[in-house]
Amino acid sequence: MAKPPASLSGQDVGSFAYLTIKDRIPQILTKVIDTLHRHKSEFFEKHGEEGTEAEKKAISLLSKLRNELQTDKPIIPLVEKFVDTDIWNQYLEYHQSVLDESDEKPRWFYSPWLFVECYLYRRIHEAIIQSPPIDDFDVFKESKDQSFFESQESIIALCTYLQQLVRTIKDLDESQLKNEFFKLLQISLWGNKCDLSLSGGESRSQKTNVINSLEDLKPFILVNDMEHLWSLLSNCKKREKTSIRVDIVLDNSGFELVTDLILADFLLSSKLATEIHFYGKTIPWFVSDTTIHDFNWLIEQVKHSNHEWTSKCGADWENYIKMGRWVYHDHIFWTLPHEYCAMSQVAPDLHAELQRAHLILFKGDLNYRKLTGDRKWEFSVPFHEALNGFHPAPLCSIRTLKAEVQVGLQPGQGEQLTASEPSWLTTGKYGIFQYDGPL
Repeated sequence: MAKPPASLSGQDVGSFAYLTIKDRIPQILTKVIDTLHRHKSEFFEKHGEEGTEAEKKAISLLSKLRNELQTDKPIIPLVEKFVDTDIWNQYLEYHQSVLDESDEKPRWFYSPWLFVECYLYRRIHEAIIQSPPIDDFDVFKESKDQSFFESQESIIALCTYLQQLVRTIKDLDESQLKNEFFKLLQISLWGNKCDLSLSGGESRSQKTNVINSLEDLKPFILVNDMEHLWSLLSNCKKREKTSIRVDIVLDNSGFELVTDLILADFLLSSKLATEIHFYGKTIPWFVSDTTIHDFNWLIEQVKHSNHEWTSKCGADWENYIKMGRWVYHDHIFWTLPHEYCAMSQVAPDLHAELQRAHLILFKGDLNYRKLTGDRKWEFSVPFHEALNGFHPAPLCSIRTLKAEVQVGLQPGQGEQLTASEPSWLTTGKYGIFQYDGPL
């Protein structure tokens, strides 16, 4: 097999990676510092002087981090002992060993963008865990919660739609069921637009009813493998498999997570799946990514909604968890910098867990970047090839495009888009359902 192409990095001046490191990341760090500052009195109330000192320490560590980044200093090892510290530092050593000039240290603008961006969020976490007693504070929680509350109308509309659908689901024929499956897949796709790291942490809530926009959005789906997903799951159902397992590797909390839970609920109600396994992040990550706290908090919020159908959804979801039909998994691998083709070596337990699924849905952009290694692939390279040997089970990427990597397009399709719309790869306007597995 040919050697994969070079990684995207900040040394390509004017690229999205370069602009992220130069502008978006400092903006996110400034917002984190500001959040800590605004919680000063809360820290004091909870922890007294210790809380005030911890807040000062965390801010000072984050200011130092911002300075390192803006002056393109060498990337330094992590110092605070945590479950993944050694793995991170080994990765950093490995990364240094592959640099051509042996005396050269990895630096912010000259290292692979995927690594640099993951390292940034891990360093933010380090600043917090180095500052007890505020070491369990989620610096992004406020913005995640805000995105959920600002999307209330859309959430109510979706929950109402789902509850009405579930009530008549037994009366639907196969083509109607397929149509509903496709609808809820598309809702989950466009829910992925609500990404706080793309907007530097500014609000990206969903204020319109996405159900009514699906027809208008269809032309923006560049790769549409929904048929493969239907035939895979409906065949499992027809063969009356006792267990049909779908795994969902989550992306953003807030509105997107609601769209994922609605899809997961439909999969159980339609018997296209009998169990759903969710994977989230163990630490606050890429501003809006889902942690176990976000997952539980959101279900609790939905359950306590004063809207009848919405609270019914929350009660059902809580029940699925109690019955073990919905299972949430935590694993440190999702917050490491490795691409997924390294999973079988770095996290064989997680790889073995994924192999038990009939289908894995990977939500969002960061998952796509890790699936494809975030490399400078030609647009028409097959998705299977870009996965570089990562095939634990049939899988599908569901993402709106917010990074300069996309494979599996028709010859000339990417070039045509670039000519007519230079920023098509990074605005979240286009989406994909890209499948890899037996046809």
